[in-house]
Amino acid sequence: MPSKVNNTKPRKTRAARREAEEAAAKARAEQAAKERRQQTIIGVIVTVIVVALVAVAGIAIWRSHVAAQNSGANLTVDQAYTKLQEVKTKPSVADEKGGVIVSQQGVGEKIDDVPTVEVYMDFMCSGCGNFERASGETLTKLVEAGQINLDLHPMSFGDTWSPDEYSTRAANLLLTIAEQDKSASHILGFIQNMYADDFQPAENSGVKTSDDQMRQQATKAGVSEKVAKAASVDKYTDWLDAINTYNPKRSELFNVSGSYKGQMTTPTVRINGEYWDMNQLTTAGMTSNEGLVTALGLTDDQVGVEGQLPSIGADGKPISVTTGK
Repeated sequence: MPSKVNNTKPRKTRAARREAEEAAAKARAEQAAKERRQQTIIGVIVTVIVVALVAVAGIAIWRSHVAAQNSGANLTVDQAYTKLQEVKTKPSVADEKGGVIVSQQGVGEKIDDVPTVEVYMDFMCSGCGNFERASGETLTKLVEAGQINLDLHPMSFGDTWSPDEYSTRAANLLLTIAEQDKSASHILGFIQNMYADDFQPAENSGVKTSDDQMRQQATKAGVSEKVAKAASVDKYTDWLDAINTYNPKRSELFNVSGSYKGQMTTPTVRINGEYWDMNQLTTAGMTSNEGLVTALGLTDDQVGVEGQLPSIGADGKPISVTTGK
């Protein structure tokens, strides 16, 4: 009889099995290490992306614009101030340094014993728009409750990024409307509408905005059609040109930190005459709205409460958002 062929594989020795198990374990360990390295690399990439996005977001929120540094380059600040005073046609609502006071009592009326918040702004400036969209509602509540005086300083150097002199026309409208309508709510509402995300033109976008479109933003805020229609878009252009020369030379408006240190940018905010360094908001992890309330010596639940006055009063320095002092 033919013999049967034995097809059974020989069993591995104990040593061979151990060697195979060790090799498999080593392979698994190497694969795990490889996956950990990949995860680490992915984690680093994600972190870099997140940091980059945060940085971009910060730039979008806080990006400022150097305000016409070369305008009247040969003039001293005193000479620029003199030129400003020599302008023949000046807005009646603006003081000698270009500020327009808005308070609970109306345009041009200052309240005693409360802080004064100065805001230097340009209607074309993206940073100004972001600041207004973040803090405008709070500023309005503070004004309407008699908790602050708001000192508005319109500028118009942003025409650089506009095809139709948007900044100049918008600033003229603000000034001429404020001469006829003394309601703080109407004026601040107009500003909020002008900076609305779906209205403010993007810089260098080529978008043109008509005078009537801007006037509609005023009537939406409660300004009468008669006042809005009569408001001028060029009456105070010479004065605004002088402001654009004067403000960037004022050392008290210079950035005290950041890449624009030693230069004036918009938005610039001062509280009781003290420069408010918004660069500290990043360190403190605060929005401009949160930081502003803190700097005034209030809490969120006190905003808009009539009779609840900010702790810094009319003469105190803004409270630091990083040290609390």
